[in-house]
Order: sequence, then structure tokens, then C-alpha cells
Amino acid sequence: MARDPYDVLGLKKDASQDDIRKTYRKLAKKFHPDLNPGDTAAEERFKEISGAFAVLGDEDKRKRYDAGELDETGAERPEHQYYRQYADADAQHQYHSSAGFEDFADLSDLFKEAFSQRGYARGEPRGEGMKLRGADVRYNFPVEFLEAAKGEKKRVTMPDGAVLDISIPAGIDDGKVLRLKGKGQPGLNGGAPGDALVVVEVRPHKFFERDGKNILVEVPISVDEAILGGKVQVPTISGQVNVTVPKGASSGQTLRLRGKGVAGKGGPGDQLVRLKIVMPDKIDDDLEKFMKSWAEDHSYDPRKGMERAR
Repeated sequence: MARDPYDVLGLKKDASQDDIRKTYRKLAKKFHPDLNPGDTAAEERFKEISGAFAVLGDEDKRKRYDAGELDETGAERPEHQYYRQYADADAQHQYHSSAGFEDFADLSDLFKEAFSQRGYARGEPRGEGMKLRGADVRYNFPVEFLEAAKGEKKRVTMPDGAVLDISIPAGIDDGKVLRLKGKGQPGLNGGAPGDALVVVEVRPHKFFERDGKNILVEVPISVDEAILGGKVQVPTISGQVNVTVPKGASSGQTLRLRGKGVAGKGGPGDQLVRLKIVMPDKIDDDLEKFMKSWAEDHSYDPRKGMERAR
């Protein structure tokens, strides 16, 4: 049985959409299968987190879940299906699935009867021939980080069996909605079909993060590369590039690769390379001896000035 999505993400019900998005990204990155190969528990946790975000990350779905209309998986609760189908047909000239109306041989009979009765009661012409626009359908569409960053065209089969050709614009944000005209439910009595509303869910990447149009990546460097400088290979969303590490680089120092970010208005963003000094797996005798000798004449205090914060 699915758990409350708020509990899954460890959030309170008054959490902001921004808090939900940040928490999801943090947890999804921690339990991403690529970072936990062979760990079935982590994989299941990742799926649970993704399912919770599919409900809470969509503001409309979140409101409906909070109102008790959707269950923990995002599916509509049976007691709300009849109300939504009848009300949408009346107020918006739309209809939804036939679930719950199995006694009618044809769904159109229900609406012909419903509209003719309401029209007759108001003294209006009977509505047997009224054209009704089909309902919009909403899909959650997971895309890979690089597909969202660079753009992609995909033909996908949705959970209800619909086959859609989807163009993912380069630089699309997580949670954005793509509208596919005429790809929703068919209309009634010759009415126009509804649209497909495709909610993009960008999956986290094991290396890259995104900040607006900028791409962030943390790159490990060795002690000698930090001290002496040199060329290192760095991944970007368009492939590997060589980057010059300056002499005396420190952990946390950030290098900027201009134009290597995500496409957008005014041109692409940049890639920000955050350096991280990684010590060797084992400190051997030579390195230890050298550092002791060096420290005798060259010691320094990297925490100088921190006492002022007390």
C-alpha cells in the first residue's frame, strides 16, 4: 500500500512547492540507481520518492490530493469519478472516462439524456445534437536530465495506451506542461477533441545539477593537480572538454565554462565547475615524510580569521 507522499518526502502539508522540488531533487540524487548499483532497497526508495513527487510536484494534483479526491498514487478515488464526469460535461462541455457507467451501452447516451433533460427543464431546445469538446488528459512524463537540457524528440506510449510524438524543447524546466493540441479525449457529436497536457518530470543526473540556465558539476582533482595546476577532463552536457586548473587551486573554487550551459533567451548559460581536492586512498611514507618536512618551514593557518565569528 502506497504511503502518504508527504511522509515519503519527509515534509509537512504546508511545505511550499519550492521546498517539495528541492527535497525531491536531494532525495532522488541520494537514492538514484546509478549511484547505488545493485542496491534494490535504494531502487525501491527512488521509485517511492518519484511517485510521491508525481503527486505533490504537480500543483493541481497536490490540491486534489489534499482535498481527498486523489489517493496516494495520484489515482482518482472512485467516489469522486462520477461527480467529475457529470460536472465537467455540464459546466465545461467535456467528458472523461466511462468508468462507473458500465450500465450504459454507449457513453453518448448518458450525455444525450443528461443534456436533453436539463435543456427541457429550462424550456430550451433539446440537446441531442449538441457538440461537446473532448476532455483534456494529463500525463506525467519523466525525461532524463540531458534530454531536458539539450532537447529531444520522442515517440512514447502513455499508461493509457496513447502513442504521442513529443518534442522536448532544449532547456525545459522540471514541472513545465507541454500542450499537444487535439491529442486528448475525442469529442461528442462531432465536437473537437481535447488536448494532452504533458507534465515534464526531469530526472536527476548523477553528476550534473541545474541552476536556471547554468549547469553545476563537481570535479575531483588530486593534491598534485591542485598544487601544480594542469589540464583535467571535465564532463559537460555536450561532451568532455579539457579545463585548466590553476596552480594552488582550493576545494570549492569554481571555474566558469562560458556557453556550456542550457539554451535559453539571450543565449545559453554557463557550466560552473566546482573543484574538490581528493586525497589518495592511502597516505604512504614518502608523502607523509615530505609533508612533515614542508610544514616545518611553510606551515600556514587556513582558518585564520574564523575566531572573529565567535
